[in-house]
Amino acid sequence: MSGGVWAYWNIGIAGLLGAAGVALAAVAAHRVAEPSLTTAALFLILHGAAALALSALAGNATWPTGFLVAGSLMLFAVSLFSGDVAARVLLGDRLFPMAAPIGGSLLIISWLVASLSGVITAFKSG
Repeated sequence: MSGGVWAYWNIGIAGLLGAAGVALAAVAAHRVAEPSLTTAALFLILHGAAALALSALAGNATWPTGFLVAGSLMLFAVSLFSGDVAARVLLGDRLFPMAAPIGGSLLIISWLVASLSGVITAFKSG
């Protein structure tokens, strides 16, 4: 898959996760008074937007793969984290043991990959 197609997939998925975050925030505000559901919604919205930005940046980067990897990892990780939190609150069960901590740890790693990608691009550019 080319970098452009990869970026478009990331952007499409990021849009879906942003929409899911808004819907989950509405559920948290109007149906289920559970703070962890609000956290899951915010994580979906914020990380969806960040992944969208990373994928857009890849188009102008001298090393686009790092940005695309960071964005893809972020999308996977936030789905895992927020999905597990939402499942616990709304379904009374988890996705699988340690899903939220694994997702959260992968989110941290995705931000570090994004940072490293920026540094590598800066060195390659200039």
